[in-house]
Amino acid sequence: MKKLLLAAALAFAPAAAPAQSTPAAQTAAPAAQAPLPDADPAMWVVRDDDTTIYLFGTFHMLDGRPWFNDEVRTAFDASDELVVEVLIPEEPAEQQAMLMPLVMRYALDPQGRTVSSRLTAAQNEALNRALSGLGAPASAFDRFEPWFVMLTLTNAAAQQLGLNPQNGPEAVLRRAAAERNMREVELETMESQIRIFDAIPEEDQLTGLRQALDDREELGRKLAPMLEAWSTGQSDRLASLMNEDLAEDRTLYDALFTNRNANWARWIQERLSRPGTVFMAVGAGHLAGQGSVQDQLRGLNIASERVPHVEGAAARN
Repeated sequence: MKKLLLAAALAFAPAAAPAQSTPAAQTAAPAAQAPLPDADPAMWVVRDDDTTIYLFGTFHMLDGRPWFNDEVRTAFDASDELVVEVLIPEEPAEQQAMLMPLVMRYALDPQGRTVSSRLTAAQNEALNRALSGLGAPASAFDRFEPWFVMLTLTNAAAQQLGLNPQNGPEAVLRRAAAERNMREVELETMESQIRIFDAIPEEDQLTGLRQALDDREELGRKLAPMLEAWSTGQSDRLASLMNEDLAEDRTLYDALFTNRNANWARWIQERLSRPGTVFMAVGAGHLAGQGSVQDQLRGLNIASERVPHVEGAAARN
């Protein structure tokens, strides 16, 4: 449970928590450092006679490492349509205008209970320290449901490690698409992603929040292997890191990944009926492991193949 929720919070659910960087995250970002190594994330392709669909796995919050090059850039440049999980406005004010009504509807505890009443004294102390680091008062999130507090704290902690949604592939790709007046499509909505977390049983939400508080100082150690696996295109390794606690809650895993993957595979099946070249960018967790999008496509008798990495090489069209 704990690593599955961590994976979802940090890498595979960009719309379910505030996307705006906090002042604390901005001030805590690392100073200038040596250039980061080039990342070579995995990509697949699905084809028929007149349609090509690239499947690119993203890491929603990144540092400044380069990745938008080689076969990824060539595939994107050859595409006339960008598909992402959710179309999130880039401007913070527009993000908040979209998010806040949903927060008020889904994230406030409907029974008026407080988070602090369901945590131990030590956990409340850890929560207050975390909120203080964000410049927020201790009571700022007390009336919210545990899942929202967990996602907020985990995303803020990731930003303090130098990761930022503005460096994430979705943001980069959408800016590039805007420059080309490229058609953009969303597979889901922000509301549908938030509802997945809101539907998590209360005790599981509390488990995730307690784990986030207990392991806040160790976040870098837990996140680093996932980021390394993504950067080096090790999809099997990424799946292994995500699925270590799979047996603990198959229902939650299916809600976060398998069921959505099945929906997206059906979207791809329908999209293949129309000509064109599509660049589809979704969280890398959906393209790895049991029940992945590729597995779901196989069940529909649709083949996918890994696009080989060759520096500077053009993707075949």
